[in-house]
This record gives sequence, structure tokens and C-alpha cells, in this order.
Amino acid sequence: MVASQVDIVPPGSRTVLDVATLLGLIGGFALIGTAMSLSGSAGSFVDIPSVLIVLGGTLAVVLICYSLQEVMQTRDVLYRTLFRVARDPRTAATWMLHLSETARAQGVLALERYLADMQREPFLHRAVQMVVDGSPAEEVDRSLRQEMAANVARQTKTASVLRKAAEIAPAMGLIGTLVGLVQMLGNLNDPTSIGPAMAIALLTTFYGAVLAYMIFAPLASKLERNLGEEQMVGQIYLLGALSIARQEHPRRLEMQVNTILPPAGRVSFFD
Repeated sequence: MVASQVDIVPPGSRTVLDVATLLGLIGGFALIGTAMSLSGSAGSFVDIPSVLIVLGGTLAVVLICYSLQEVMQTRDVLYRTLFRVARDPRTAATWMLHLSETARAQGVLALERYLADMQREPFLHRAVQMVVDGSPAEEVDRSLRQEMAANVARQTKTASVLRKAAEIAPAMGLIGTLVGLVQMLGNLNDPTSIGPAMAIALLTTFYGAVLAYMIFAPLASKLERNLGEEQMVGQIYLLGALSIARQEHPRRLEMQVNTILPPAGRVSFFD
């Protein structure tokens, strides 16, 4: 018995807010802000020279390591990390099984009417379009694998930019600390200059640690986690497109996708 069509939702049909990432960022900074406020001197944690040293220095060194285009791409990827297209491997597998069953019962050209539902998933759209156009399975396999590899390379590059920023931010904090200490030791005869110099010396280390361990490193980890999920979904799309192109029985496709899915997320499209 085939699953009901009304229960099958096209993958990538909606954009969702990554609540876990948002809660983590807001919660972490809220705890630090609360601790500052309870100390009664929250204003003492704000120092413009320290911000310039850490933020400006980190950006400058990252630009030395990567091109301007690669750094700018990080901004777009981070936005798509916070507001990302919903991709559930189980939903993707069910959708591909539905397409496979439709192609077997009505012919491959019947899949053309579903292409409009796949606009939010360009990879899936191209895969099905190639099958509908009658491309050989070998060509579909080669083309889609190349696209998957290119996407992995782009995402990995973005994660590496964030990892590099996480490495550099504490180092810039240390440089700021040294700058503050030099200023302080050079003006011991002027008590009014000791306070600002100590602020630079301590706050740059604080800013560097916050940027590295509360922003850059966690976002890089979330990006790598999302990439793993995208790879799984892409592999399901690839298996489905190849199965349809080879005119295999949908039950064979069900067995193949269940080898990729985790045990708790495996599908039972046929009773």
C-alpha cells in the first residue's frame, strides 16, 4: 500500500528560523550582560579602543588569509544558517519515493507537473529536470555529484573562515593586552592614564574570548552540522533521480534510502 499523497509535503517548501542558534546567542550574551549589570559597573566593560583592536584586527588578518569575496560570502551563509530552508531527510526520502512511484505508474514525463513544487530546492529541481529530459543515468550521476562536491567546498570554505576568525580573535585580544600594558608602564608617573591603559589591557582579552568562543566557533560548528544534513538530503535526491532514470522499482529505492537514514528516521512508504 502506497502512502497517501496528501501526507507528502514537497521538501524545501518553507523557510524556518533556527531557534536553537538564536536562543544560544541571545542567552549567552544575556547571561554576560546580567553579570555585568549585577556588578554595578556595566559601563566599565565598554571601551572603544579595545573594540577597534579586536574587531578591526580580526577582520584585517582574516582578509590577509582569504579573499574579500570569500569573507563577504560568509555573511550570506550565516544569514542562511539562521533562516534556513527546512530540509528533513525523512521528508526528502518520502518525496523521492512518491516521485518514483508516480514515474513507474504514469511514466517519467508525469514528473514534469511537480517541477514547480521544487523551486525552493534547486538541486532537486535540476535532478528531476534531467530525468524528465531523458538524460542517461551516468550523466545524471556525474553532474549531480559534481554539484554536490562544489557545494561542500563552498560551505567548508565558509566554515574555515569562521574557524580562522575564532583563532585570530583571542590573539588580537592578547595584542591589545600588550598595548595596554606598554601604555600603562610608560605612564606610571601619570595616575590618570593608568585606568584607560588597564581597560585596554583587560578588555581586549575579554572581547577576543567572547568573539571566538561565543560567536565564531559555535557558528562554524552549526554550519558544519547543517552541511552534514544537506549532504544526506542531497544523497537521497541523487539516489532517487538515478533510480527513476534507471526505471528501478520504488521498493529498491526505499531500501537504498533507509541505509542512509538513521534508524529512528527510516521510512515505510510501502506496507
